[in-house]
Amino acid sequence: MKTEMLAMILAGGRGTRLMELTEKAAKPAVHFGGKYRIIDFPLSNCANSKIRYVGVLTQYESIVLNSYVSQASFWGLDGRDKGTFVLNPREKVSGFSLYMGTADAIYQNIDFIDQYEPEYVLILSGDHIYKMDYDHMLDFHKQNNADLTIAGLTVTLEEASRFGIMNTNKDYSIYEFEEKPPVPKNNLASMGIYIFNYDVLRKALIEDAMQDSSHDFGKNIIPNLLNEGKRLFAYPFAGYWKDVGTIDSLWQAHMDLLAQGDPLKLDDENWKIYTEDIPTTPQFIGPNADLKGSSINQGCIVDGTVINSVLFRDVVVEKGAEIINSVIMPESVVEKGAKIKNCIVGEKQLILENEVIGSDDRIELFTSREVK
Repeated sequence: MKTEMLAMILAGGRGTRLMELTEKAAKPAVHFGGKYRIIDFPLSNCANSKIRYVGVLTQYESIVLNSYVSQASFWGLDGRDKGTFVLNPREKVSGFSLYMGTADAIYQNIDFIDQYEPEYVLILSGDHIYKMDYDHMLDFHKQNNADLTIAGLTVTLEEASRFGIMNTNKDYSIYEFEEKPPVPKNNLASMGIYIFNYDVLRKALIEDAMQDSSHDFGKNIIPNLLNEGKRLFAYPFAGYWKDVGTIDSLWQAHMDLLAQGDPLKLDDENWKIYTEDIPTTPQFIGPNADLKGSSINQGCIVDGTVINSVLFRDVVVEKGAEIINSVIMPESVVEKGAKIKNCIVGEKQLILENEVIGSDDRIELFTSREVK
């Protein structure tokens, strides 16, 4: 069964910097944007780019993510000639082995890739917020007769040391790749989005598996390909992209959605982000409600003040409660007189009557008390 390009989404990370939000679910399953999960973004990008076959590689706390991804109809990735497949570490004749790195995760699923005989393999991270037409990146890859193309984003020099940095010629050919350099030479950062010629990728993975290495794309595969003289190119990306790996960055990404013009443009009919449609009641705005610059989703009952905040589905805000610059995840209840500022409140949390959480000094996460 031949296909031009197959996508593999790496979605097994722990996301420890999101603290309690990832205690029971992998980072790609974390709620985002009022109605989505983070994994909706790469999956929707695949669907909109007309990629027919997608493997999702999961590992850490994968029950929620596996059951969610298996509903391929959410993204229109189900049918006779397309599909989304959950790929967990599995027991083989040689024994059971967890994914030991990003490259090892793909290597352990070579047999899955082989059955589709792809000319190209698209490798994605499952925990970034962005929109991208992968067809345009593939065209760039073909035009440059590349062996590997890496999507790149210009970041500030101050944050460049957090990324793999690509040093390129004027034509965007890569002559050096530095993984999280302490003193970056420039600020063109890898987004963790790769298009490989599959014959090149397959050979590189097999050779890496026989080495004592980190089995990582940034640390091993990419530098090895450069050393071999392969053609590597950086694909410049100019749109919105966010790695929501910390509480601060997750909060900021939600505030970005509320900013004038919304850089992510979630209302774009030509590039929709698809998600689960959970049946619930319409929102109800009570007589005492005061709403300004906020996103209030279905099922919410609001009779308090909500300013510059995102309320997920089925959130209750009682009379006299005040929510400012905050994110309230599904099915949480804010009792009367409570005040919340600069916070992310986790799923199914209870904020008690007249309780005050948050401050002007920092962004806080509240996951201390579940609704009974």
